[in-house]
Amino acid sequence: MSDLRTLLPEVLLLGGAVGCLLLGSWTPRHRQERVVLLAGLVVIAAGAVSAHALGGAATTAYSGTVTVDGLTGILRLSVLGSLLVVLMLVRHELADSPRESEVVVLLLLGGLGVLVLGASTDLAVLTVAFLLASIPLYGLIGLSPGAAAPEAVMKTYLLGALAGIWLMLGAAVLTGLTGTTAYSDLDGVREAPLAAAVGGVVLVVLGLLFKAGSVPMHFWVPDAVEGASTTAAAFLTTVPKLGAVVAAARLLEALPAQERWALLVAGLAAAGMVVGNLVALTQGDVRRLLGWSAVGQVGFLLAVVAAVPSVGEAAAVLGMFVAGYAAANLTCFAALAAEPDRRTIADWRGTGHARPGLVGALGVGLLALVGTPPTGVFVAKLLTFEVIIEAGLTWLAVLVALSTLIGLAYYLRWLAACLTAPDESGTQDHEPAEGAGIPDVGGSGRRMAVGVAGGCAAVAVLLGLAARTVLGTIG
Repeated sequence: MSDLRTLLPEVLLLGGAVGCLLLGSWTPRHRQERVVLLAGLVVIAAGAVSAHALGGAATTAYSGTVTVDGLTGILRLSVLGSLLVVLMLVRHELADSPRESEVVVLLLLGGLGVLVLGASTDLAVLTVAFLLASIPLYGLIGLSPGAAAPEAVMKTYLLGALAGIWLMLGAAVLTGLTGTTAYSDLDGVREAPLAAAVGGVVLVVLGLLFKAGSVPMHFWVPDAVEGASTTAAAFLTTVPKLGAVVAAARLLEALPAQERWALLVAGLAAAGMVVGNLVALTQGDVRRLLGWSAVGQVGFLLAVVAAVPSVGEAAAVLGMFVAGYAAANLTCFAALAAEPDRRTIADWRGTGHARPGLVGALGVGLLALVGTPPTGVFVAKLLTFEVIIEAGLTWLAVLVALSTLIGLAYYLRWLAACLTAPDESGTQDHEPAEGAGIPDVGGSGRRMAVGVAGGCAAVAVLLGLAARTVLGTIG
């Protein structure tokens, strides 16, 4: 019972998923809002329990296979907050859809897998959590309407299956070298043959990089964002990344000879920042732009992860970054949900004159992703420079600064189009692109999406204003 109380938020999500599945099976299609309402209440209850436990002493559960500490607490709140936002978008994007209740169940199960992934301190639990976080993701993309969804889900599934095989193989190698699956016994890798140890760690990290959507396991992200519904795209670019980077930080901290593994993660962070931001700079489709932006943002998160073993404050900075990124990224996708037929940057021309509130929220989200004050990402990036320099990775700090400037260029290009004076077609509705898979939403749905965008933008700013309290709570 003590273990169940420790993992009560995760237990609530599991029970909520089962309850929503049963309720959806017996609910008429035109009454599916009750399923979304039940899911929302479960997420709020889990969030309340997580907030109550935040700031408490670090503890473990189930024989030390999962750890609940300040970083787990901020991960819980970030994931549960993201789920609540996505559920708001579900009701108006997929209202009365024959698969609405299934999407809700998959969201809850996917969020559960991410929470367990981030709290895992055991290779066996990490493997199970990876599968639980991955399988709902395939379903969310595949259930999206539109001609592009099948190709997107096939690419995601094939790469995810390969990543899962690699992660399980790496976990098996490390278990064979140490004789146990526990992170606490990974010191045994020190006496193992170097090639075997490197192979095992690299394979596990590659599996986690698929969940994070980072180089070199990133190829599915832009296609999935483009072909999936806005709901699925918002989820896949936010929630899995949060758990994956926290899981990578826990693994890196547990390994011996940490400077060697930290350099590996730093190299992957550098590759992610360079590839993601440079390719995003060339995109005209706003969904693909956000997809490649998500690849670049994981690079920034991994830069903090590289400093976790050697800098005590890096874990708190990672938690701050996780929360700030989630709020900023969801702001942008809520704006897309409010204007689902505006597919390119050119389509957004003049939107600021017709919908100033929406563009204001979008502007906050885009500038928050860059790291503009006074947002949470701004504080996190400032502290990122501090911790990676303290960790002896000055070259990585220079790359973070350069990548941030590149990101500023393409975010401002989108924002400038919104603020440009409208032309004859600037304020007219646009027909959805062929195969977009984004159904048009009614007036109430648009208003809800605008409200969600504004709320997420406010959270992104409040995280920066309350940064001292957030960092102190994380520890």
